[in-house]
Amino acid sequence: MDKFVINGGKFLSGKVTIGGAKNASLALMPATILASGISRLSNTPDLRDVTTMRRLLETMGIEISSAEQTMTINTASINSFEAPYEHVKKMRASIYVLGPLVARFGKAKVSLPGGCAWGPRPVNLHVEGIRRLGAEIELEAGYIIAKAKRLHGARVLFDISSVGATGNVMMAAVLAKGTTLIENAAQEPEIVQLSEFLITMGAKIHGVGTGRLEIEGVDELHSADITTIPDRIEAGTFLIAGAIAGKRGGSIRLEKCNPHHIGALIIKLEDAGATVKTGTDWVELSPMEKIAPINATTAIYPGFPTDMQAQWIALMSLAGGTSIVTDTVYFDRFMHVPELVRLGANITVKENIATVVGVRSLAGAKVMSTDLRASASLVLAGLVAEGTTEVLRVYHIDRGYESMEKKLQALGADIRREQGEEF
Repeated sequence: MDKFVINGGKFLSGKVTIGGAKNASLALMPATILASGISRLSNTPDLRDVTTMRRLLETMGIEISSAEQTMTINTASINSFEAPYEHVKKMRASIYVLGPLVARFGKAKVSLPGGCAWGPRPVNLHVEGIRRLGAEIELEAGYIIAKAKRLHGARVLFDISSVGATGNVMMAAVLAKGTTLIENAAQEPEIVQLSEFLITMGAKIHGVGTGRLEIEGVDELHSADITTIPDRIEAGTFLIAGAIAGKRGGSIRLEKCNPHHIGALIIKLEDAGATVKTGTDWVELSPMEKIAPINATTAIYPGFPTDMQAQWIALMSLAGGTSIVTDTVYFDRFMHVPELVRLGANITVKENIATVVGVRSLAGAKVMSTDLRASASLVLAGLVAEGTTEVLRVYHIDRGYESMEKKLQALGADIRREQGEEF
């Protein structure tokens, strides 16, 4: 397993280009199942999770090729309606194939998903939503088995707003007979883009970007092309890198990003003392002289994202005072805290609340990645820790950050990838 070796204390400055959004790609790719033909997804990132989804689709007979960040997907050759455990165990987003398969072919066999090693993220919202559309669903030997002659429109009300369930039910509903109402729908940019892609394919969706989606089912969709939106979590992570290790008097400039997608984080960074400027597709951050302790509470979009909670804690570890970070989305997403403590951070966690007492400095140590965003927080801390930090199991980082170490090197970081220990 690879690891990152970081010699801390190097100031960062310069420009970095943000790649396509992982979570958007993982929805757009299975959406192509809904129509027969060739679709092209531009700005598709080269990530471990994207490769996993590609291999899953290829097991169904779908032909996929990639060149210069454009993925070409030919669904005309699909010949299997099963998502096997071998692939699904690696990534929870694999369940996205459930809705499209049932909607277009009337059947699906999808393994219960795996993914990050933290927290329960149940699939019941996906299952119950598609069941509301008329599918017969059974759980058998670790598989979701769904059947329907044709789905029909229905009212689907989510108890909690779920990006994955909203996307799955929406993809199922576009080919259902009649009208579907999805209430308490997720409003994240990735769901907005999925809606736009489906509309380009011929779907009829109203209320895009709101919590209430109205979908008029159609008999058939056609293939289409789309450019994937920038990854807002990658953008946020590099902004915090600039805040925690930026060069005084210098700046970090993110290019090919959407400032509106990270508005909540930008406000927090400004509150903490950073100077942030934005343009149509760029953000520039000048670091603060002293990091002010700022509380943060995660919320569904457009609130402060849970996927930035770990990175924010890393920044607050060096603030001049005490901050409180509360995660209202995933209550037990704090596996990064013991590893940050190994670097010298002063953090305590009770239930879903982390109390972070800022320290003057961190010290390099060997730490272990436990999930994607936890890994990012350890890299951020390692950038400013005195001495050498080794971040083990960086395959987690490769799931959601494309060539992270190379982008940080271009900004001035002393970071390299090496072969690590086996576990």
